[in-house]
Amino acid sequence: MNIALTTILLFGFLLLLLALGFPLAFCFGSVAVIFIIWQWGPEALFILATTAFSSWTSFILIAVPLFILMANFLERSGLADDLYDMMYKWAGPLRGGLAMGTVVICAIFAAMAGISGVATVTMGLIALPSMLRRNYDKIIAVGCISAGGTLGILIPPSIIMILYASLTGESVGKLFMGGVFPGIILAAIFIAYIGIRTFFQPHLGPPIPKEERATWKEKFQSLKAVILPIILIFLVLGVIYTGICTPTEASGIGALGALVVIIIKRRFTWQMFTDALRRTLNLTAMVMWILLGAKCFSHIYIAIGASDFVHSVITGFEVNRWIILIGMQIVFFILGCFMDPAGIIMICTPVFIPLIKKLGFDSVWFGVLFTINMEIGYITPPFGFNLFYMKSLAGPMGVSMGEIYRSIIPFTILAILGIVIIMLFPQLVLWLPSTMITR
Repeated sequence: MNIALTTILLFGFLLLLLALGFPLAFCFGSVAVIFIIWQWGPEALFILATTAFSSWTSFILIAVPLFILMANFLERSGLADDLYDMMYKWAGPLRGGLAMGTVVICAIFAAMAGISGVATVTMGLIALPSMLRRNYDKIIAVGCISAGGTLGILIPPSIIMILYASLTGESVGKLFMGGVFPGIILAAIFIAYIGIRTFFQPHLGPPIPKEERATWKEKFQSLKAVILPIILIFLVLGVIYTGICTPTEASGIGALGALVVIIIKRRFTWQMFTDALRRTLNLTAMVMWILLGAKCFSHIYIAIGASDFVHSVITGFEVNRWIILIGMQIVFFILGCFMDPAGIIMICTPVFIPLIKKLGFDSVWFGVLFTINMEIGYITPPFGFNLFYMKSLAGPMGVSMGEIYRSIIPFTILAILGIVIIMLFPQLVLWLPSTMITR
C-alpha cells in the first residue's frame, strides 16, 4: 500500500477515535498497536514495552510530578491572599487597579507553578468577589482572571514546555528562559488594555472608596508579601539560568520550597499534604499515559515514512515558509478550541517539528509560539478549561456562561497580537536562552 493512503488511514483512524470520545491515551495507543501489527506483525509489539521504559524513566520527565506537586502546595499556601492584599492597597485607588493587579498576581503565580488552573482558581476565589463587590464590570473582572491564569503555562516553569521538550529533544532550560520575556510582554499587554479601557470607561473598573485606601505605612508593610514568592522564583528559575541545577533538579527544590512556604504560613496539615500528593499522582499518571500513547504513535508515524510524505506535500505547494508557519498557528488555534494542550502537542509535534527544522525555523522559538497558542486554547470556547473553572466560580455570583465567553474576546485578540510580536521579533524569545549557562 502506498504511503499516501497509509498516512490518511493513520490520521483518519486517530481522528475517528477522538471524535468517538475515547480517552486520549487510548486513542494514540490503539492506533499505534493496530498499525504496528499491520506493518510488522505481533512480534513487533515489543516496541510498546521499550517505549514505556524509555519514556517513564526519562530524567526530564521527573520534573513533571515535582512541578505539579509544587503547584498543589502553592494553591494551599495562602500566598495569594497576601499578594492580593498587597495589590489591593497599592493598585486599588487606580481605575481598573484591582483587575490590573490581578493579572500581576497571576504572572507571579505563573513563575512559581507550571499549571494554568492554580492562578485561575485561586484568583477566582479571592479577586473576583472583591471586584464584583466594588462594582467592577463582570466582563472585565472575569476576563482578567481567565486570561491572567493562562500565563501559568508560558512563564516558566511550565508543564507544557516539559512535554514539548521531551518529544522534540530541546533543552527544557532554554524553553523556560525563552518563555520569560513573552510572558512578561503578554501580561503587560493585558494590563495596558485594562488600564486604557477603564481610563476611558471608568464605570468598568471604579477605584476603591477613599475610606478603604491604605496609608503609606500600610502599603510598605504589605510589600513583605512578595518576599517568599521572590525567593521561590529565584530558587527555581535562578538556579536553572545560572547553570547551578538542571530543570529537573530545580523542580525538586521548588517542591521542597513550596512545602517550606506552607509550613512558614502555618497552613500545613497532614490532610492537606495527602490531598496534594493524591492530586499530583492522579495528574501525573494521566500525563504519563498520554505521553506513552503519543510516543508510540510518533514512532509508527516516522517509521512508515509519513513524516517525509507530509513534508513533501506541504513543500510541494512552493509557498513562502512564513505562510506555512502562519498556517500552523491557525491549526493550533482551531485544535485549541476542542482539545487538551497535551493532546495537541502529541498530535502536532511529530508532524510539525521536522518540517519546522527543514524550513530553517528555531524549534525553541516555535515552542514558545506553540505555548502561547495553548494559552489561547485555555480561554476559547467551547472547551477552554479556564472557562469552565470560571463558570464553577462565577456562576454562583450571577455571571452567565455567555458573559464568560464575551469576557475572553478582547484577551484572545491581545494574545494573538502577542504571537504576531513574537513572530516579528524572534530575539524576544531567543536572547535570554543564548545567555544562560547550561548543564
